[in-house]
Amino acid sequence: MGRRPGRSSKARGYTVEATMGASFLSTLPSLVSVPSLTISTTPTTRCPSHAVAIRCHKMDTDVPGENVLRRREVLKCFGATVGMELLASSGSFVEMASAADLIQRRQRSEFQSSIRQTLSAAIKGKPELVPYILTLALNDAITYDKATKSGGPNGSIRFSSEMSRPENKGLSAALNLIEEAKEEIDSYSKGGPISFADLIPFAGQSAVKATFLASAIRKCGGNEQKGSTLYSAYGSSGQWGLFDRQFGRTDSQEPDPEGRVPQWEKATVQEMKDKFSSIGFGPRQLAVMSAFLGPDQAATEALLATDPDVTPWVQKYQRSRETVSQTDYEVDLITTLTKLSSMGQQINYEAYTYPVRKIELSKLKL
Repeated sequence: MGRRPGRSSKARGYTVEATMGASFLSTLPSLVSVPSLTISTTPTTRCPSHAVAIRCHKMDTDVPGENVLRRREVLKCFGATVGMELLASSGSFVEMASAADLIQRRQRSEFQSSIRQTLSAAIKGKPELVPYILTLALNDAITYDKATKSGGPNGSIRFSSEMSRPENKGLSAALNLIEEAKEEIDSYSKGGPISFADLIPFAGQSAVKATFLASAIRKCGGNEQKGSTLYSAYGSSGQWGLFDRQFGRTDSQEPDPEGRVPQWEKATVQEMKDKFSSIGFGPRQLAVMSAFLGPDQAATEALLATDPDVTPWVQKYQRSRETVSQTDYEVDLITTLTKLSSMGQQINYEAYTYPVRKIELSKLKL
């Protein structure tokens, strides 16, 4: 009681005082027995706001003949100073790294906003392709194989040999829309062309948002302005954060192996459950992804409802879609799509960033 923090601390007859301006060597007193010891040096290059000095003073003790520093006191001085030296030297580096990171985040965010605008305009012009875009995004991603860590949302569905497989029948128009959008996106990208591995999941996201907005418009009697207001007020736009961060996938250079994707229109519910189970999903995720399994969501859900494991989830999401916000349905769908869109992928978080042009102050005219 009564001792002021930050001044000194007494331990086994010694005090450790912190004052401004000493270097690392000040913490290493001689281990030779001497009557008293005070070591202090001037500071070397460091940040003045963090640097401190450590002084170890030998104090008189009650133990006769104990005239040397104990090992514990030496280690305490040593550890404290190393930590403060690191803090002093790392300040400028952390500031530079943080600034660069903020610039890259802004660049990627602005690029994503432009991508969404391009995809939204393309989908608005051809709304009949929405269910096929959803199936395309699913079929590209669900090739993931847990055992080999291969496949997944890698853009391999763009290859004609993969697109021509039975499970991808009828998806060519959706791929054409994405390819046309890619040409426009690449024309204004400052950080290089966008990969199909990134663009296809973003097309799926835009298609999902289109279904959410369409539902809100229907609940407003077909009034687009009111429906848009309803979706903005009660929709789940804020739930896409993690999905948006998974941005920087690399395109596969070859088609994924055959036999990994069922023909959804011909598959039994058990076959669908088995496929979803193979990538770590269950009946809940199968039910919430019903819109991805074919052009007629109602017919797909009627089939899924014949399975006792899937029925409760189908009913849950049907009830949710009847509410104003349809929160349960939207949040679970976004969560599932986010997980699906990152399976087996190494994300380059610096993708699509570019050097910032420096301003030469000497050339500015005042």
